Amino acid sequence: MGDFVKGNQFKDHPKRIADGIILHREIDRYTDNHKIVAQSKDKLREKYRHYSGVIVDMYYDHFLARNFSDYHDEPLQAFTERHFDGLNNYIEHMPPKAQHMLPYMVKGNWLLGYARMEGIQRALAGMSRRTKFDSKMDESIQDLTQNYSAFEAEFRAFFPQVIAHVSDFRQDLIT
Repeated sequence: MGDFVKGNQFKDHPKRIADGIILHREIDRYTDNHKIVAQSKDKLREKYRHYSGVIVDMYYDHFLARNFSDYHDEPLQAFTERHFDGLNNYIEHMPPKAQHMLPYMVKGNWLLGYARMEGIQRALAGMSRRTKFDSKMDESIQDLTQNYSAFEAEFRAFFPQVIAHVSDFRQDLIT
């Protein structure tokens, strides 16, 4: 929902949802300003320009999904099912665009699909079709394949740092 709720509209939601939107925004801010993420973006910037950040986010989603058991005790399949059930319980709080997208996310289990190269390719191709400009995101799977180890190493260096940051930030939200 964090991508669909603009400005101060988060205040129109129950506190738990509002806190989730704030947390989502903080994760985006932290990620967008992190030096390791910048290294990943730099590998793509010449070809993909400002879309390099979106592509890196998708690459990192792939590495998280592929290595989920390194970061969480619950299997990814169970995690996604539980969270999709939770999202469906709060669908009336979602903006219309999010309500429209949720059934597709659930049916295709996008999060689980990101663990496979075909899933990331499908997502990048879909995003490429929806951009206003020629993003070439559909071609970026080749860059991931060619530089897989480097992107994975950057993800593995970055992800524990974002986990620690989120833990600290959530403590601030509670107090």
